[in-house]
Amino acid sequence: MEKLKDIKKLRGKDRKYLRGLAHSLTPVVIIGHEGLTDAIIKTVDKALNDHELIKIRFNKFKEEKKELSSKIESSTSSEMVGMIGNVAIFYRMNRDEKKRKIHIPE
Repeated sequence: MEKLKDIKKLRGKDRKYLRGLAHSLTPVVIIGHEGLTDAIIKTVDKALNDHELIKIRFNKFKEEKKELSSKIESSTSSEMVGMIGNVAIFYRMNRDEKKRKIHIPE
């Protein structure tokens, strides 16, 4: 997958803003007994394209959630903006400016 070179790293206040937006979201991807498969990565990638900000629930592999989240970040060119319990919040700005749904305040 193509890496985003023109996207800056998120600052602390950006992450806080995104966590606030994610509060009302429901998890769109569930990590179950299969673990982190190629199909899960493709699903996460598609969800990020569609929504930009998503939640992922860890029903299994709860002890490895930080390592798995790091793999998701690198595989999808996204950033984890927070983790609450067994739910991780990921963000990736849409490549197409016209399709961007989230605008982070400066």
